[in-house]
Amino acid sequence: MKITRLTTYLVAPRWCFLRIDTDEGITGWGEPIVEGRAHTVATAVDEMADYLVGQDPLRIEEHWQVLSKGGFYRGGPVLSSAVAGIDQALWDIAGKAFDVPVYQLLGGHVRDRMRIYGWIGGDRPDAVAEAAKKMQDQGLTAIKMNGGGEMRRVDTAGQSIALAERVAAIREACGPDFDIAIDFHGRFTVAMARRTLPLLEPYLPFFVEEPLVPEMSDHIGEICASTSIPIATGERLFSRWDFKNVVGAGIAIAQPDLSHAGGISEVRRIASMAETYDVALAPHCPLGPIALAASLQVDFASPNALIQEQSLGIHYNQGSDLLDYLVDTSVFGFADGYVARPTGPGLGIEVDEKEVARAAEVGHRWRTPTFRRDDGSLAEW
Repeated sequence: MKITRLTTYLVAPRWCFLRIDTDEGITGWGEPIVEGRAHTVATAVDEMADYLVGQDPLRIEEHWQVLSKGGFYRGGPVLSSAVAGIDQALWDIAGKAFDVPVYQLLGGHVRDRMRIYGWIGGDRPDAVAEAAKKMQDQGLTAIKMNGGGEMRRVDTAGQSIALAERVAAIREACGPDFDIAIDFHGRFTVAMARRTLPLLEPYLPFFVEEPLVPEMSDHIGEICASTSIPIATGERLFSRWDFKNVVGAGIAIAQPDLSHAGGISEVRRIASMAETYDVALAPHCPLGPIALAASLQVDFASPNALIQEQSLGIHYNQGSDLLDYLVDTSVFGFADGYVARPTGPGLGIEVDEKEVARAAEVGHRWRTPTFRRDDGSLAEW
């Protein structure tokens, strides 16, 4: 079997899909994307196609090594995301070739269902308790919210107090058995994180995500040591080398993104490395159905997988949503806060190729929003 073609599709709301064709008629799908830089990643995939066309798609590890290390310049979100989408598609081909789910090729499943959580925003906090209660009433047992919007490097006491009050309102509305995750989104400095975390501790958050920007990862140990709240990070770390220091710094949860951190191959390795430090896995995935399907394949094969993010109804998904590009949406049927183990071959989903092609004719030019503080200076988004 040989690879014959790689085709990328830019589809709403902000995604990039990849189809890899073979001469035996087996196709694989991946999702190579950097949000806001979809065209750039698609170009990187096109450049990598020069090497891949004519190759055996089942030599997944060989291709990962060549694409990740053979170009002299390594790493970074664009290159690792291009590799990630290709890697997902190659695993999809392998699973279909052997007529088994990908997790079977990774050693078999270690659980029968995977816990998931939903998203309720929080950038512009408005009735977050009601939003969380609605999620709970729909069957979810955990949600995530943003910790705030634009932040000064050292902001007012009111910012921290208001966040604590919002979390308190959710806890009161949803009870002690409902998990509340809070995404700081890298908007908090070390000083603001240390000030705010103690105010949240009485409400026992599930975790606080990305309290610092990734370039400040050498300070993550200080944050972990300063609070009883589990700390999660990793959506902007792109390889096991990026994770090497943070998993030993005291974090509780590693959050590699299957569409950024080298795909199934690399996230599986990150998960195994994290396990040696008693760190759980919770893949980052506010993306499309292919990225979620790839994430679940790793989840079902990873003993330390804790919970899975998914984007159904997330505020980014304007115009199209998670299920719009699937032939059979029941594979992502959520019940009692869990998703059942997929049993189909490869990634376990069937992409609606006609709908993808139609959406790609329109395409998108989604760009990351720009946040500014009240003095006009750039703030972390």
